[in-house]
Amino acid sequence: MSRNKITVVGAGNVGATTAYIAAAQNLGDIVLVDIVEGLAEGKALDIAEAGGVQLYDSKITGTTDWERAAESNIVIITSGIPRKPGMSRDDLLTKNVQIVKETSEKTARYCPDSIIIVVCNPLDAMVYAAAKVTGFAKNKIMGMAGALDCARFSYFLASELDVSVKDIKCVLMGGHGDDMVPLPRFTSVSGTPITKLLDEEKIAGLIERTRKGGIEVVNLLGSSAYYAPAAGTVKMAEAVLKDEKIVMSCCAYCDSEYNAGGYFVGVPAVLGKNGVERVIELDLNESEQAQFEKSLAHVKQLAAKVDKLL
Repeated sequence: MSRNKITVVGAGNVGATTAYIAAAQNLGDIVLVDIVEGLAEGKALDIAEAGGVQLYDSKITGTTDWERAAESNIVIITSGIPRKPGMSRDDLLTKNVQIVKETSEKTARYCPDSIIIVVCNPLDAMVYAAAKVTGFAKNKIMGMAGALDCARFSYFLASELDVSVKDIKCVLMGGHGDDMVPLPRFTSVSGTPITKLLDEEKIAGLIERTRKGGIEVVNLLGSSAYYAPAAGTVKMAEAVLKDEKIVMSCCAYCDSEYNAGGYFVGVPAVLGKNGVERVIELDLNESEQAQFEKSLAHVKQLAAKVDKLL
């Protein structure tokens, strides 16, 4: 039986960590691509050598040559300029849209049957750009945002409640930014909504920390997070490669769903071998719907900027 093939574009912190986690979980053979000569090759060799300790057999290839990525099942786009202190995700748009454009063109050329997971920021806009450039079916393109934001919210909740993070099921919607929409009514601890376990003020504080979770790390590190984003990305890739049909919050295409009108935005979705198998539509109350529409409006503004840049 042929092995899965995963291409990770960008050998920086997020890309290299994604490649390592995917290898350690034996998800398939991995091609790490970067434009910097020697960078992907060196990190791939380091990851491959770790297999002697971690006991994984994934073949790890580092390269500047996109032909080595041919016929990949999944292409993960991490390449792009990371945030620095004082920067918003939106500040990255002009530069990163060109990087995603070039990467998407090569993906369409060498990996026309692949499913794409976009990781670089501003996330929702970059997913939109990848979809527009590749022309791939909308279900085959998704963005890693909700997986990361849910992980952060779950960690903060677990710490506050002194429970295992394994028992927390989190739902989060909207764009990957300060106007993201965590949903306390649909977030639970072993089936009990957190609204039954924490008061409104405490929940509001944890939501605000989740919204600012990215910049909290940026201000500490001087650059963007990479362990948690990589872990969320690999979880999505695993769901696709193993056809797990798991429900995850991620950036997915919505048309009639939530009256989004044809945009990629964060929603709960079923992930399987076809990519985004379907979007889960929740019965939002008036406040939740208003928050989602505000976040969606921001996503639409960024998409309009992408249209002018492509």
